[in-house]
Amino acid sequence: MAWRQVETGLHLLQNIRRFGGTVLLLAILATGQLDACLVRPALAQSYGAELGFLSLPVETVTVAIANPRSDQTFNNRVTDGFRRFLAIYPGDRFNENAAAFAIARVRRNPDIADVTYSYALGRAGGLDVTFTITLAADGSTFSGRGYLITSNMADLPVLYDRDGTYVRAKLEALSLYYGNNNAWYGQPDAMLAGNPLVQGKPAGSGYSNWAEGYLHYGLYGITPLSDKFYIYGGLSSISSGSTGQELFTDQTRGYTHVEDAYAGFVTGTTDEKGNRLAFNFSAGRQKFTLANAFLIANTAANGWERAALQANARWAADLLVLGQVSYNGNKLEAFYLKPDELPVIDTHTELAGLNLETRPVNGMLAAASYVTALKSDFTYFNPDGTILGTRDGLNVFDARLTYRPLPANQAGPFFGAEAGLQTHREFEMFATAAYGEAGYSFVDKPWSPSISYRLSYFSGDDPDTGAYERWDPLLSGGNGEQWVQGASHFKVVQDSNVIAQRVQANFRPLPTVEVVPQLWAFQADSLNNIGGNPALSFLSDHQYGYEANVTVKWFPSRNWYVHGLLAYTIPGEAARNALDGDPEDWFAAMLFVRYSL
Repeated sequence: MAWRQVETGLHLLQNIRRFGGTVLLLAILATGQLDACLVRPALAQSYGAELGFLSLPVETVTVAIANPRSDQTFNNRVTDGFRRFLAIYPGDRFNENAAAFAIARVRRNPDIADVTYSYALGRAGGLDVTFTITLAADGSTFSGRGYLITSNMADLPVLYDRDGTYVRAKLEALSLYYGNNNAWYGQPDAMLAGNPLVQGKPAGSGYSNWAEGYLHYGLYGITPLSDKFYIYGGLSSISSGSTGQELFTDQTRGYTHVEDAYAGFVTGTTDEKGNRLAFNFSAGRQKFTLANAFLIANTAANGWERAALQANARWAADLLVLGQVSYNGNKLEAFYLKPDELPVIDTHTELAGLNLETRPVNGMLAAASYVTALKSDFTYFNPDGTILGTRDGLNVFDARLTYRPLPANQAGPFFGAEAGLQTHREFEMFATAAYGEAGYSFVDKPWSPSISYRLSYFSGDDPDTGAYERWDPLLSGGNGEQWVQGASHFKVVQDSNVIAQRVQANFRPLPTVEVVPQLWAFQADSLNNIGGNPALSFLSDHQYGYEANVTVKWFPSRNWYVHGLLAYTIPGEAARNALDGDPEDWFAAMLFVRYSL
């Protein structure tokens, strides 16, 4: 990697000379640390696996009895008990495995013969889930289902479902096309100088395109050890490939590796009033998202030798140890996380944290989190380019509040706010981040429109203060409606030293189609941008740029999902001046089709 170190150093030298930092930069080059420390690879937006029909937030949860008894008190007790046992609340992300596991446990109740569920796209763009309970009659019980029991192909992907033991197969396939005109503003040599993800020729001036895809296949299951104690686990693998002119390379690649490989247990009790206390513990390779992805979402990296850069096929961390305690709608969780980073840019980061969530009133979620870095080589820099320290020792304190009217298909205002503070155990650090969002949902109108405005702030480092203030984005991301801020602009400026304004609308022209247009404006908090894209290390203007994009989502069935995107990104004065040329506007187009069994 020595040649990449020199290439990056020469590029940065042109900027740092303006500030008299030549000697300091050469000292860093001599230590051989520049390649690993100064290069910040652009990340992809998290499409593929995270945007399927079943990963939408839940709008409504309906529990019905197919054959109710004349005793309405008994019926109510069954449905209320199932709701508490299921523990799915509006705003939660639907998890098909978790729902199936909960149903498998509930079926052991002698009063219940069967439970099925169906779902549909809700009026506010989320998921309406309906659970139907069939009560046992004349001592009959659920006889079981699944291909291994019935030899019926119609039962797939369920392989075995009897007496609380549930095993299912997973098969997910995705094919994606992505095109760019003037990627990296038509100046990849400057924007990608020294970036270790570059292999061969990167995309740049003019039109370029590529195709990629993946197969995700595996087994997941749960079985009881007693009436209240269940063990579960999952094992899967992903095969991915890319061909064509990608953002960083023109090399065709293929890669297969284990994805999920975890085990855990769940137990709990329900008191006479129906309040449910549950414990859940798991460990192994698995995905983890902290709250709304403000701090942690991208627990695995894609691209480079793994291919599938934009499909973001991989999510499972190298190791996640997760313990959760929930009481009705309240949850406390503790975690240890070692993300699955690309070997070429592995920062050896290890995180641990706590997260508390509570629902004080219907529609409102109040929460707080603490995250600390137990180990990491990810580097922070002084304004003169010298190394200040590493992420090892970072402390993150976070508080958030969101509100949406309930039921979710009801018109009305919604809002959210969050604030974070970062300090460090080894040196003075005071980095801050926050956002505020407000909007209104008109779900009772044609096309069920909603409109919202979000202002977000991630601090930069002010050279005139003694503290280090540049916000560390950790593993923030998710999708374009979470913390991937701009489909293309996020690749240039991630969630650090940036003030972003977003106007977003949502429309439902058809029951199975959602359209999401966005308008963005990006500004730098500080003109000192060391630690970001090397081409933008020192800024002469605060205006990064602008973007307009539109996403179209089509859910033809529970198995199929089609997703399209158009994005137009305009460089601002900060980018134009830093690139010392005439950067071009960047146009991007993407389309993928996903099938999930």
